[in-house]
Amino acid sequence: MMILVFAQWCINHGLDPEALYRRAYPQQENNVPLMQALELTVPKEEAGDIADDTVLGVLSLFGNEELAFIVTEEIAKRRK
Repeated sequence: MMILVFAQWCINHGLDPEALYRRAYPQQENNVPLMQALELTVPKEEAGDIADDTVLGVLSLFGNEELAFIVTEEIAKRRK
């Protein structure tokens, strides 16, 4: 579920979930759960809103601090 929230948040904001994940975890090659979650995402026009705080909270809850850091960077870029 955490991966799906992250992936859909990325889609909703025009970001590439795989690229963000690679920035956070460059040592990992292919992330099968992320690939599977991407198959379940919908176009942003069909998706419900996912608040920035929600995705950050979910990532932190599951210990994905590195990915939460990358998401925080993307949020900051968007706010500029």
